[in-house]
Amino acid sequence: QVQLVESGGGLVQAGASLTLSCIPSGDTLSSFPVGWFRQAPGKERELVACINLFNGDTVYADSVKGRFTISRDDAKNSLYLHMNGLKFEDTAVYYCAAAPHIEPRRHMYTRESEYDLWGQGTQVTVSS
Repeated sequence: QVQLVESGGGLVQAGASLTLSCIPSGDTLSSFPVGWFRQAPGKERELVACINLFNGDTVYADSVKGRFTISRDDAKNSLYLHMNGLKFEDTAVYYCAAAPHIEPRRHMYTRESEYDLWGQGTQVTVSS
């Protein structure tokens, strides 16, 4: 069974940068849609960014546009979220998500309900 393992979270000061990584065990990341979500205390889980497998198109939450970048390294079978200019309001648990069963795979998927494989989450805390 495929599992997603995130890493790279931590405690940083406002303005700092972090890169989150997601590596699947038991399958190839490049074969299905993937994205990053986050959940802040007391709030619902929300999309941060997702990437189209076939053309590399990306979708970002308005709150992170220009600061965060989602990328995929197929050679390393990894998904990344590069976060620059972190703000206090970016504090959340960040989840890597995948949709191994969804079709058609060449579409962009932005809704939480479309993803059925989730990592355990990695905490990002930004101090103001």
